[in-house]
Amino acid sequence: MQLEFEHKQSAHCENGVASNLLNYYGYPISEPMVFGIGAGLLFFYFPWIKVNQAPAISYRTMPGHIFSNVAKRLGFRVKRQHFSQPNEAEKALNKMLEQGKPVGLQVGVYQLPYFPEPYRFHFNAHNLVVYGKQEGKYLISDPVIPHVTTLTPEELEKVRFAKGVLAPKGHMYYPSHLPESFSLEGAIRKGIKHTCNWMLSPVPIVGVKAIEKVSKHILQWHQKLGNKMTNHYLAQMVRMQEEIGTGGGGFRFLYGAFLQEASVILKNDTLKELSIEITEIGDSWRDFALAISRIYKNRDQATSDSYQKLSDALFQIAQREKAFFKKLKKTIQ
Repeated sequence: MQLEFEHKQSAHCENGVASNLLNYYGYPISEPMVFGIGAGLLFFYFPWIKVNQAPAISYRTMPGHIFSNVAKRLGFRVKRQHFSQPNEAEKALNKMLEQGKPVGLQVGVYQLPYFPEPYRFHFNAHNLVVYGKQEGKYLISDPVIPHVTTLTPEELEKVRFAKGVLAPKGHMYYPSHLPESFSLEGAIRKGIKHTCNWMLSPVPIVGVKAIEKVSKHILQWHQKLGNKMTNHYLAQMVRMQEEIGTGGGGFRFLYGAFLQEASVILKNDTLKELSIEITEIGDSWRDFALAISRIYKNRDQATSDSYQKLSDALFQIAQREKAFFKKLKKTIQ
């Protein structure tokens, strides 16, 4: 039971799953285009929620929203199922494979045996595709690794029913009710407007305002919690920025690739210029992450001034992003 499924490696799991599933059904759409149309770019800061004993910070929208937004804007649906019992989840998966339909799964990373040890931690919003079953093992297309792999039913059950924050509960999904064709132009415009509205939101826990808030809280963390806990919080921030399949720079490089593609489709040269600008902002995010890593690894002596410099650098990134998204919003109107 093996489908003719083309595995393509991607920078991020949900975009890669969406792109690969749509490609299987005859709708070739790139990972950056999925990310942009799906309004995946975001920054949110939920200090009252802890992930790996650190405040929840993310550079993307909530899991599942990207594919759902793409579906809404391109005119198809995403069928989603959750399960209370592992045996029900396995039966539903086998039924889909018997019908010749690959599916996306939300899983936990910590117990994925093919992940390198340093990348295994308690994160339950990873995505992969199951496209068949052979010799008692499920055939896995995980878009963040270069090759296909396999999982035993027991291994797959563990990651589908991982415990903790964002527990997947056997979450299985796939595209349904696909149209004969779709137009990218309108979908691109809607995706960009959605992203700009969120990034320029007045709410202090999302978008540019949230970045500014974190820049201030870095100093508060250090004053109240000391070096060790502050460094732990900052390390988690870098992990979400650079290691959770983002392609680096907190998705800014990926969004730049989207704007470059969009500039050709919409025949808008300004979008090409803005793609360069967001890529440069992504470089600033990388510099920020490098400064954190030096403090964390004790390459730089951690003092109050060190954290002040980090705070100032992050605040400057926020101001650059504010100006960028104002220009982007004006360009697409």
